Formats: sequence, C-alpha cells, structure tokens
Amino acid sequence: MISTETVSSYLERLASRAPAPGGGAAAALHAAQGAALVSMVAEFTSGPRYAQVEEQAQLIAESAKQLLNEAVHAAEEDERLFGLLSDAYGLPKDDEEQKSIRREAIGNATIEAAVPLVSTVDVASKVIKLAQELLPIGNRSVSSDVAAATQSARAALGIALVTLEMNIAAIKDEPARERLTQWTNVASEMIGEAEELSFQVRSAVSV
Repeated sequence: MISTETVSSYLERLASRAPAPGGGAAAALHAAQGAALVSMVAEFTSGPRYAQVEEQAQLIAESAKQLLNEAVHAAEEDERLFGLLSDAYGLPKDDEEQKSIRREAIGNATIEAAVPLVSTVDVASKVIKLAQELLPIGNRSVSSDVAAATQSARAALGIALVTLEMNIAAIKDEPARERLTQWTNVASEMIGEAEELSFQVRSAVSV
C-alpha cells in the first residue's frame, strides 16, 4: 500500500513489470509533493515578521495537508482500480457472449479507472491555487519552493491529462467521455497557470 510502504519499495514496484502502480499513481504523488511543499512554505511564514499574514498562512498549510492526504488516496485508488481494469482485460473471450461481457467489463472498468485521475487534476489545481495565494505573503527565503510546489502540481496535471486522453479514446459512453473531457480542459488551463506562477517566482528571485 503506497501510504505505508517505503519510497524505495514504491519505486521498485513502479520500475517493475507489474501493471500497477503506473503513471496515474505517479501523477497523484506529484500532486502530493506539491501540496507538501506548499504546506512547508506556509509553515515557514510565521513569527513576528509575518504576524499580519500568519493566520492566513496557517489556513493555507491546513488546506495543503488535506490535499496531500487526498492525493495519496488517489494514488492508492489508481493502483486498485487499474488492477480491476487488468482483470477485465483478462476475462475469457472464447465466444460472442464472453466477448460481449468482456467488452462491457472493460468499458466500465476504464471509466472507473479515470476517477483517481480526475481527483488528481482537482487536487493539483487546488495546490496551484494555494501557491498563488501563498506567493505574495510567503517567506521569501523559501519562495523557490513555491515554484517547486507548482512544478510538482504541473507534472501531476501533465501526466493525468495524457492518461485521461487515452482513457477517453477507449470509452464508448458519450456522457462519460464528455465529463472526462471537461477535466482535460481544466488540466490544460491549470498547466498554463502553473507556468505563469513559476515565471513570477523566477522573475522575483532574479531581481
């Protein structure tokens, strides 16, 4: 289980021929790291120098920690649901009835497997929004970590985007396709916002 194993154990499994964890879990953990970095910067925004914004920073830290937990849960759900999708592909297909049952099972499992990806897009987007709120008030000595958080969230969005697009291509259910396409649009938009925020940090540091 991702939340209880060591980093080395997770990476060894990720590097193996096992069907899961894969890109979806990796995306969610990028989002989790982004959330953790936002929380770290917010925690450093404390003391007399930041008295006027410390309460706001603490609220950001609390929100970021909640997002971290949600992202880890998404990683674990991605692994679980991808396992179910693999099981569906393994169903027998010796006759037309079995093929029909298999096709339906694969379609349903593909839709379900997209749920953690949607969660990852949602979490990563919220991480970027928190980073946008934190940058103007945060401890300047760790402002580069705001960019690091943003780039972690951006990586999550990029992976989730391409994986969702692959899922959409395999889904026949039109309402599900439309719903997931809306989330790919969110991911694309937030990738742009992440790049803009990173540029702001780099510009401020170079002054």
